[in-house]
Amino acid sequence: MAAPDFAEWLAISELKARYCRLLDSKDWDGWAALFTPDFLLDATASGGPRIEGREAFVSSIRRSLEAAATVHHVHMPEITMTGDEATAIWPMMDHLVWPDGRTLTGYGHYHDRYIRVGGNWLIAESRLTRLHMAMVPPLDTP
Repeated sequence: MAAPDFAEWLAISELKARYCRLLDSKDWDGWAALFTPDFLLDATASGGPRIEGREAFVSSIRRSLEAAATVHHVHMPEITMTGDEATAIWPMMDHLVWPDGRTLTGYGHYHDRYIRVGGNWLIAESRLTRLHMAMVPPLDTP
């Protein structure tokens, strides 16, 4: 297998870094711009939803995480490129804390598909699998 072009590998890596930063900083317009209009999320393997379309996806995640403090990390990608398409597997960790004290810390993998559109890489599909999740219920309030 030929090694991928480093500039393209780096562009995909930076795209995923922006995914984490823009999500955690709640820059919803900037985050939405990272996805194709027909984006598909499949988180069913980790107990989450399957959502079709960028608008429905961003709206759903925004409703779920708007009030939460979030930290998303990705590490050591395995990226494969074929022309204007690429796939990547990203080991991931996320930590979510909602105002009521509920928390989720998870570990797993993003399995992403990318498409180059007009010279820029966009995320076309993401499948989330989990290896471990630690959940803490909301704090009791009087």
